[in-house]
Amino acid sequence: MERANSYRTHTCGELRIEDVGKNVILSGWVNSIRKLGGITFLTLRDNYGITQILFKDEEKVSKICRESVVKICGKVLERESKNNKMETGDIEVLAGEIEVLGKCEPTLPFEISEGTNTKEDLRLKYRYLDLRNPTLHSAILLRSKVLNFVRTQMIGLGFNEFQTPILTSSSPEGARDFLVPSRLNPGKFYALPQSPQIFKQLLMISGFDKYFQIAPCFRDEDARADRSPGEFYQMDMEMSFAGQEDVFYVLEQVLYSTFKEFAPNKEITPPPFERINFSDAIRDYCSDKPDLRNPLKVTDVTDLFSETAFSLFEGKTIKMIIAETGERPRSFYDGLNKFVQSYEGKGLFWLKNSGGEISGSIAKVLTEKERKYFEENLRPNQSAFILADTPSRVVTLMGIFRNKLGQELDLIDKNKFHFCWIVNFPFFEWDEENSSIAFSHNPFSMPQGGMDALLNKNPLEILAYQYDVVLNGVELASGAVRNHNPEIMVKAFEMAGYDRSVVENKFPALFNAFSYGAPPHAGAAFGFDRVIMFLAETEIIRDVIAFPFNKNAQDLMMGAPNEVNPKQLEEISIKLNVKEKPNEEN
Repeated sequence: MERANSYRTHTCGELRIEDVGKNVILSGWVNSIRKLGGITFLTLRDNYGITQILFKDEEKVSKICRESVVKICGKVLERESKNNKMETGDIEVLAGEIEVLGKCEPTLPFEISEGTNTKEDLRLKYRYLDLRNPTLHSAILLRSKVLNFVRTQMIGLGFNEFQTPILTSSSPEGARDFLVPSRLNPGKFYALPQSPQIFKQLLMISGFDKYFQIAPCFRDEDARADRSPGEFYQMDMEMSFAGQEDVFYVLEQVLYSTFKEFAPNKEITPPPFERINFSDAIRDYCSDKPDLRNPLKVTDVTDLFSETAFSLFEGKTIKMIIAETGERPRSFYDGLNKFVQSYEGKGLFWLKNSGGEISGSIAKVLTEKERKYFEENLRPNQSAFILADTPSRVVTLMGIFRNKLGQELDLIDKNKFHFCWIVNFPFFEWDEENSSIAFSHNPFSMPQGGMDALLNKNPLEILAYQYDVVLNGVELASGAVRNHNPEIMVKAFEMAGYDRSVVENKFPALFNAFSYGAPPHAGAAFGFDRVIMFLAETEIIRDVIAFPFNKNAQDLMMGAPNEVNPKQLEEISIKLNVKEKPNEEN
């Protein structure tokens, strides 16, 4: 028998034409009020939807403000003028009684329906009002549904959910830690975990086979549109007696099924996802997270311009994209040039074929060999876009420019979710600043070839069992086959300039555990917040987090971070040495 509820018999999204004639009780927020003759129409909103309420006695609602919480008793009627934009648009409720359950101030800090056009800091200060906006409200509900779906998927694949500590030790690697002073251990600090990485590996060494967790992670990083400062969530997994292919299978199943469930009208890459070598991605797309919806590819033309007469090309690495542009005005190319310069590029150089004639910003400085190349390779209505800079800088610039050009030429299919794997990352890279070998990605990954590769190969040619999932130009997941051999770990760190004591002292739990029987294991994690961003079709990560920080890592609603009293500081043996900020008026 269903329990009676004194506040409602139905939700505001539940009533349909078959309910006409029923006496009902509804409760919710007053969404809108409008008067027509001697009749007042009120829409009532709750978590489930909106229902129109009809009042024939104006006095009953004359003192009620929008966003007040009310309880209404009435009878369901068929609407004379139906509203097919509302789930409940075939009916309305003729109100008999109304009771105010929660009064609202007459003036709101901002109009909820216009929240997206309101200053973000004001929205975040009154986040509980902002979350009433149907679009934002739906995104947070979507997050809950996706979380439950992913959890069900992982359990169905044989994974067990574990919780790992929130208070742990500070890590010498990665981003800046959030530190927490210890009252019982004066002068010492915990750190909030940047990820559960070490703990999940220790779980594998403990004999558990398949781990997952929707894990909170904490990094003291600056905000970006797709990164919230302070904390974020990731779907974290690890498997014992598993390799790269095993991880690929799990992630492909979970990601594909999740996107298929919550974006059924989109074109989604089915498993197995395309695999692209890191070196090929850099060569063809100038990015290790290429947007494969964009068909444009990059060509290295450094050799073509080896005898260049153009001073800005001399001694530079030169990259080029040829694209179908049709007839474009000079302003099109000038706009792209300004875009490149906004990223501190030297400039964009371009050529185009108009009716068989090669023209453009560098047409007059082409050598005979160069001109012949473009006459043979640049078809009518095509343009060549060229960037020149240092090897690393030109790759960065061309990767950014490729994305921009794809957008300008309307080449990006916004109805597509295109997944791919980036594999075979280099284990080491050359650190130009320190003139030394450094880890390029994750120092705890297994080098391909194991100890033999470390002993006998050029360090810069050693590849790692590391992999990323990229979706529409965004790194969505990252993982690796873990190094579970302590001697391989020591050797790898030695090659990067760290002696054995660094490994033993900085990573004692993991290093010691490897000496007591560690199984081969591998894992990955995908950014849960970023998945919701894609599914909610928003580019702002704060739109899919219930209570986010602002860009300055502040919670304006709760007033965090805030000052604490001297007694609290004394208890944790902390003295402040805060430098005063300069007077902004001076």
